[in-house]
Amino acid sequence: MALFTKKNQEVSFEVLPEHLGIIMDGNGRWAKQRGLPRKAGHKAGAEVYREISKECGRLGIKNVTFYAFSTENWKRPKEEVDALMALCKSYLLEAKEDVKQAGDIRLKIIGDKESFSPDLLELMVGAEKETEDHMGTTVNVAVNYGGRQEIVRAVNKLIAEGKTEITEEDISANLYTVPECDLIIRPSGEQRLSNFLLWQAAYSEFWYSDVLWPDFTKEDLYRALRDFEKRNRRFGGSE
Repeated sequence: MALFTKKNQEVSFEVLPEHLGIIMDGNGRWAKQRGLPRKAGHKAGAEVYREISKECGRLGIKNVTFYAFSTENWKRPKEEVDALMALCKSYLLEAKEDVKQAGDIRLKIIGDKESFSPDLLELMVGAEKETEDHMGTTVNVAVNYGGRQEIVRAVNKLIAEGKTEITEEDISANLYTVPECDLIIRPSGEQRLSNFLLWQAAYSEFWYSDVLWPDFTKEDLYRALRDFEKRNRRFGGSE
């Protein structure tokens, strides 16, 4: 798996993950601790996403996938879901400025988009179109996304193309993201994948933290990346 060296003015790393996955968890608990509505936690978390995504671009990580809204999140109260959709719309309206600040970022919205409103879908398509020629960091924002759904989608696509025998390589080539994820970060104290990048995580390293996502900082990101540098990755091989 390709790994590389990259430096910026603030920090330097000998090795960076080529594909980083981040589960943005803890927004609701952050708000509850402060006696605030859950949507306040999501708003705070959205600001952290913007800061961390730009930092990943500045560092030069090639692919970053943020888990923003799962296929199961539709079960949440309507008020909370509406707040999340409003935040997504607000971000997409301002995404051009974020991309400019972070450098040559390509933005991709991944997941089943059919459930979104026409105006939100139009913004998603527009943001992807505006950045499709960028050659720097690809930032994947997973909305209405599930790892199982992604695999089923890939298989059904191959069947529709007339495939009668499907290989691992076929599935890998039809995922939303690149097929391997080197490192997955999950804050908030939880230690599970929650249906995130199931195929891509076959040999992922994991980094957990008790910090709730709205309190996650660039320094937390650096700690995770420093820890990743020290990992002895064998991919199923011997010592």
